[in-house]
Amino acid sequence: MDDIYKTITKPSKETLFKDKNSKFYGYAFPVNTEEAIKSSLEFLRKKHYSARHFCYAWQLGVESLRYRANDDGEPSNSAGMPIYGQIQSFELTNILVVSVRYFGGTKLGVGGLINAYRSSAKLALESSIIEEKTIDIYFQLNFEYDLMSKVLRIIKENSININDQKLELNCELNISVRKSNSNKIFKIFDSLYKVEIKSLEI
Repeated sequence: MDDIYKTITKPSKETLFKDKNSKFYGYAFPVNTEEAIKSSLEFLRKKHYSARHFCYAWQLGVESLRYRANDDGEPSNSAGMPIYGQIQSFELTNILVVSVRYFGGTKLGVGGLINAYRSSAKLALESSIIEEKTIDIYFQLNFEYDLMSKVLRIIKENSININDQKLELNCELNISVRKSNSNKIFKIFDSLYKVEIKSLEI
């Protein structure tokens, strides 16, 4: 279905990958904004204040995707992109994956680094709880109170979510529906006498 995406809803467990005495601590965080990404990275920099590298990749969005990969001082494309490759492999979005490296005294070479960061990211994602979510469209309904039972019946029959409501003489409901169902729901309410429906940007 084109209105389903996969993400995580809580941070992964800390994972550890070792290679030639270098340690790679892996983490995955659910994020929706670049601010959330910054605060997660700051948290790890405090936790691992003596680590050499904090390499990461993130992807945001559900329909138009944005991503970034950061090598944080490692050779170009040896860390951030292998981590991002795992995000793609697991088909995830709204996620930050970080691998924190403590240098063990022996250089791994570019191939070794690519393998280590890929493995670290994979461990972090395997230890995460991955969930499927639907892409939802949001509407606002306005109608007079005497239409309440009719409106609520349609909502119940179509398993529509009510996110917010003001029930007075004039009623206002904020609802969300799955994207693949949104045109049908819009038409149902749009054809109802004295019910106004409009799209909401969330």
